[in-house]
Amino acid sequence: MKRSEALQPLSRDHHRALEVALRLRRATEEDAVRVTRAFLFFWREHGALHFRVEEDVMLPAVARHGDPTSPDVVRVLTDHVEIRRRAADLEAAAEPDVADLNALGEMLNDHVRHEERVLFPLIEESLPPAELEALAQGIEEA
Repeated sequence: MKRSEALQPLSRDHHRALEVALRLRRATEEDAVRVTRAFLFFWREHGALHFRVEEDVMLPAVARHGDPTSPDVVRVLTDHVEIRRRAADLEAAAEPDVADLNALGEMLNDHVRHEERVLFPLIEESLPPAELEALAQGIEEA
């Protein structure tokens, strides 16, 4: 299925996130420091802003046409909180823990897949065309 133009910028971000998630999931003792640095660079340059755009622009649009307390929406928000916490823990850690990197990679992968497979189709089905256009504009401005 072709992604709505409104959501394409977020889907492109998701592609980057999946690449980072794969590196995290495959991290070993030998490359843990390099993988951590790569994740933190991604987080500072793209990930944290991506979360803010979703929370400030996309999810309010969802709430206009659906239940903001639905498990699909709540999961996005709780994932965001947990991924933020894990990023902060990585920044504060003296040495990265491989198991933590692998777990973060799994979580980030599962989070992106949930948004792409569940939340984005819900948005595309429930928002009228004019609101999808407004969403695209809001994402672009953010």
